[in-house]
Amino acid sequence: MYSKVAENKRKTVILVIAMFAVVTGLGYALSVLYDSPSLTFFVGIGAIIYTLFSYYMADKVALSISKAKPIEKQDNPRLWNIVENLSITTGQPMPKVYIMNDPAPNAFATGRDPEHASVAATTGLLNMMSDTELEGVMAHEMGHVANYDIRVTTIVFGLFSVVSIISDIFMRSLWWGGGGNRREGNGVMIIVAIVFSMIAALAASLIRMAISRQREYLADATGIQTTRYPDGLASALAKIGSYKHPTRSGSTATAHMFFENPLKKSDQKEGGIAHLFSTHPPIGARIKRIQELGQEL
Repeated sequence: MYSKVAENKRKTVILVIAMFAVVTGLGYALSVLYDSPSLTFFVGIGAIIYTLFSYYMADKVALSISKAKPIEKQDNPRLWNIVENLSITTGQPMPKVYIMNDPAPNAFATGRDPEHASVAATTGLLNMMSDTELEGVMAHEMGHVANYDIRVTTIVFGLFSVVSIISDIFMRSLWWGGGGNRREGNGVMIIVAIVFSMIAALAASLIRMAISRQREYLADATGIQTTRYPDGLASALAKIGSYKHPTRSGSTATAHMFFENPLKKSDQKEGGIAHLFSTHPPIGARIKRIQELGQEL
């Protein structure tokens, strides 16, 4: 189990470095278009500023978009006690607890570190899961907090947003005649820059999704380490997989935060090319890994 956890962490580091490389390369493409080497520097600074803004505001935005309501122990003692017991078991600070009024079974965690963390569960999750299954789901979410996954995914999402914005500006500049005489005098480099801009946007999307999937596997493993009961998490995933309707509380901006893809469709199939553009691994693959990890306990 520990080797798989370490492997997932290594893969995430590599993917984050790749995302930074994409941002830098896109900045260089802009510098070619406008014959201004300093643009690479300013793009980097802008990316850092935007990512920091996202870093400190992502939790508030996610909770607001999801219409999550904060609760106290008396509002839902069952959920509160499970989260509290997991906090005691892991030695983490007790996160704020939220509930989303949504029939689809799902949950998410947010916050930049364990001291500023929140966990949210849908009413559908609370109604559908047994205590051991609910504990497995919330242990997974607490695993995201313990592993600083929210910090990683927030940084990556911020960088992805920067790439999307710059790519859009880049293409619009070319369409409206940006670059002036430089375009006429250095046509080959401009064509290269255009191609790179298009590839960068696609690469950033693929990297973002890959990082999200790796963090889901890692949180599954961490949750199992906490509960020492893999069957609870596997059973919860099976139930959620059988529910074919999307989570109303989810959105494209917050999909990567949820326990399972909140935007799934009833006719969704696992695997294939679509898997590369998914924020979550296929449920069948997650259950298989959980069962393998359970044999190592």
